Amino acid sequence: MALTAGIVGLPNVGKSTLFNAITKSSVEAANYPFATIDPNVGVVEVPDQRLDDITEKVNPKKTVPTTFEFTDIAGIVKGASKGEGLGNKFLANIREVDAICHVVRCFADENITHVSGGIDPKDDIETINLELILADLESVSKRYEKAVKMAKSKDHDAVVEAEVLGKIKACLEDSKPARLADLNEEETAVAKQLFLLTMKPVLYVANVEESEAAGDGNEYVDQVREIADQEGAEVVIVSAKIEEDLATLDDEERAMFLEDLGLDQSGLDVLIQKAYTLLGLATYFTAGEQEVRAWTFKKGMKAPQAAGVIHSDFERGFIRAETVSYEDLMTYGSMQACKEHGRYRSEGKDYLVQDGDIMLFRFNV
Repeated sequence: MALTAGIVGLPNVGKSTLFNAITKSSVEAANYPFATIDPNVGVVEVPDQRLDDITEKVNPKKTVPTTFEFTDIAGIVKGASKGEGLGNKFLANIREVDAICHVVRCFADENITHVSGGIDPKDDIETINLELILADLESVSKRYEKAVKMAKSKDHDAVVEAEVLGKIKACLEDSKPARLADLNEEETAVAKQLFLLTMKPVLYVANVEESEAAGDGNEYVDQVREIADQEGAEVVIVSAKIEEDLATLDDEERAMFLEDLGLDQSGLDVLIQKAYTLLGLATYFTAGEQEVRAWTFKKGMKAPQAAGVIHSDFERGFIRAETVSYEDLMTYGSMQACKEHGRYRSEGKDYLVQDGDIMLFRFNV
């Protein structure tokens, strides 16, 4: 499931430091074939306490987490939508990712210059958002004129497309991203087919000083939250410097370091989890004596499709999915106990897989 979140940000906001932390903590290519897909792609394990809990109950020979990709996006300057600086590469990279993690500088440091001369999260966010909006507006304006002409034929699809483009065009002209356009369910489905940059979901990453990583942030973070609230987006607080240091430690040292900082988990772990959810991804598990493994699926998948994540034969020859919820396994302690209490279910082809399901697929090809 090759969905990826792109990391964007202005120069000197901590984007590269954060991505370095991601790549240092990325899984080894020897364990995960094709992990090194490209120099600017980092593959990380998705932190999930449920995997550890299931392992404790089942006691398998090995445990395998699911993984997730981050893509480091080329730097950006004002005028990117017109090709300034690395603008063309930046826009091309944005088009290839499924969600955006926007790193915003929320720390003051005299030794690290800011591209605009001062710390101003609101201006930083607007700089990048404006370039994406301008790029989308150029694309939508051209398509809108054609759609309006097609709509005169009264063809339903053409009429809907013209209406959608009109609403998005007005939204972009108001300097707002396309994802904030007032669209109904049908219109949203049409909008997704336009592959606009500002339709992609966004997660704001507030990069703070080490001393503020365990708190609620600062005045700069408050500015980021204000914008995120207006967009219905979330904010994750991280210290890129701390994450880079953590990436060099073993598990025991890492746990001690986090405890000293007053953190339950690292900001990077939170970022991975939030980005994973932002993409509409969820996790089901397979569990047996040989292996407990986490698998990524797209929310809304039915059992045969989820089975296909493991192997196409599982989907092609799907018969049923023997299923236990994570909560039931924790409550009753074993698969056998779940069966005895009537919590072991046999689900068919129309079953919508739930986050946390523990599944055994029966198939025949």
